[in-house]
Amino acid sequence: MNAWGRALFGDPCRECGHDWSMTYEENVALVEAVPGRYAALLDGRDAALRHPDLAWTAGAYVCHVTDNLRIWAERLMAAALGGGGDITGYDDGLLARARVYDRVPVAGALWSLRHAAATWVEAVERAMEAGVVLRHPDRGEQRTADVAATNAHDAYHHEWDIRRTLEAALS
Repeated sequence: MNAWGRALFGDPCRECGHDWSMTYEENVALVEAVPGRYAALLDGRDAALRHPDLAWTAGAYVCHVTDNLRIWAERLMAAALGGGGDITGYDDGLLARARVYDRVPVAGALWSLRHAAATWVEAVERAMEAGVVLRHPDRGEQRTADVAATNAHDAYHHEWDIRRTLEAALS
């Protein structure tokens, strides 16, 4: 297992408490459940709320997780289809600004998240069957199970960000 996530965030994650010892199957199930969990969390709530310690609104985190799942699904599927495993990093802040996350209506963002999660599950399963190993300039070699773990952490961590944003608004 690539230790990049554990080393950066701690095990469990120092902030959100995510357990890095989850199995590949548990990580896939977590990502698969994210659209429903985010929808339930935001149901009837103002997605434009922003936590005082965070840069993004609750709705912007939905957009970020959607984009992150899409990007990693594309990378995994490309490698599974023979496109090679060398990948680059991306700047999520630039992507947020380009897409103007704060202006995306949450209903559309949640719809997009449902599709991104389903596509991600398809890609990760295909990559697992193909034995995909990606090579990231900062994270090193990442097997498909490693990617699943880091993507699951991202989704779980930002669910925590959304939850604490909504809770801060009630205080």
